[in-house]
Amino acid sequence: MTYDLAGKVALVTGASRGVGAAIAVALAEAGADVACAARSTADAPQRTPGTLDETVARIEAAGRSGLAVPTNLAKPDEVEAMVATTVDHFGRLDVLVNNAAVTFVGDLDIPLKRHEILMAINLTAPLVACHAAAPHLKAAGGGRILNVSSVAALLPIPGLMSYGISKIGLEHLTVDLARILQSDGVAVNCFRIDLAVASEGFIANTPGVDRSTWEPCEVAAEGVLWMLQQQSSYSGRRESMVGLRQREGIMASRAEVASPQGAPTSELFDGLAPDTGTVFQDPYA
Repeated sequence: MTYDLAGKVALVTGASRGVGAAIAVALAEAGADVACAARSTADAPQRTPGTLDETVARIEAAGRSGLAVPTNLAKPDEVEAMVATTVDHFGRLDVLVNNAAVTFVGDLDIPLKRHEILMAINLTAPLVACHAAAPHLKAAGGGRILNVSSVAALLPIPGLMSYGISKIGLEHLTVDLARILQSDGVAVNCFRIDLAVASEGFIANTPGVDRSTWEPCEVAAEGVLWMLQQQSSYSGRRESMVGLRQREGIMASRAEVASPQGAPTSELFDGLAPDTGTVFQDPYA
């Protein structure tokens, strides 16, 4: 038996744009009501395009109820309030998707303040959200937690040292939570993006890069939805886009130009990587 999302309540972080918005809409199309958390709203937009209001409108166009929950994920008290607001509004919580992340470019030279903000949003916020959500997922009879990671968790990508540290931490959090919550019927999994996906944030961080082989965000959302719909024994899994595509035949490419794909990276890099320049830039520095 698979997990039926119809009538369920989901909470998606980083849902004002990009992969998070695509996941929120995919959940609505599968029959769930969706709370969307991020900072960007119509009244307080960020410099990167996309707002919670726009995502909620797309959810409602799919025939489900949406809720904008403006949240600064760098602040643990706001993360806890995000979960409480969702439960107060919908009366329950069945699915938590920790998608929100920030990327600051830099390796050993990254300013400590930026490193700390990145870790707060990318790693501490998911931990706090899971802690706050767990009682509600249990009360709903078991639920789903899905953490969104990146191939930067496994590979030493120039310019993304702190980002990679946060993502490998998130993957470790996934397998620990799966162990802890298995007796409550809560499945916890990780979806690793290892194909270039044309989110607004990624585009902003890579000016001048050829994007003809990049996938739209909806392709990644298809993989997330597939993982959320598996039975509760499917837990503690760290899946990649490439691996799922090859094994399950899902997430067919919608890129302008098809790119060849070898075996997916599945383990942390071991050895001495080439020290090359970075293609990443801080768009608003």
